[in-house]
Amino acid sequence: MRVIAGTARSLPLVTPKGEGTRPTTDRIKETLFNIIQTYVPGSVFADVYAGSGGIGIEAISRGASHAYFIDNSREALGCIKDNINFTKFSDKSTIISADAQVGVLEIPVECDIIFMDPPYELHSEASVLSALTHSRALGEDTLIIIEADVNRDFSFVEDLGFTVVREKNYKTNKHVFIRKENQ
Repeated sequence: MRVIAGTARSLPLVTPKGEGTRPTTDRIKETLFNIIQTYVPGSVFADVYAGSGGIGIEAISRGASHAYFIDNSREALGCIKDNINFTKFSDKSTIISADAQVGVLEIPVECDIIFMDPPYELHSEASVLSALTHSRALGEDTLIIIEADVNRDFSFVEDLGFTVVREKNYKTNKHVFIRKENQ
């Protein structure tokens, strides 16, 4: 795994060993950042269920002003710290060691983009979205992106006050783009 573009382009990143994390492939990461490229420069970015921190690091490399990395796995947190230090992004990064629902409440500022890649079998998206509604991280224009199994139904987000604005399907997974409903 590596950084695709920007100031840290081509730098390799370490990932947690085993089946506990599922790093986003370079091809899918590149497609994602092509979609959000105009939103990233100067943004505040949150990488929830960060794993290696690869998505948040990619955002900083492409011009995000700051990234918050949330994970509760000791091994993942070690990888995130190593990757942030290796890419020299320590001054633009905050690591939050917590469960996702608690971690989003610890972000002290409004985020422009929140990326979530939870383990597919957890189906924890609803609980994290619900927590976000009580978080300073969620603003009127915050874009939430969830990586999920291609067959996962996201109609439940409307009951939580969100709307799906776009879906990008791949072979086995997809990115779901969500915004807060206008009140």
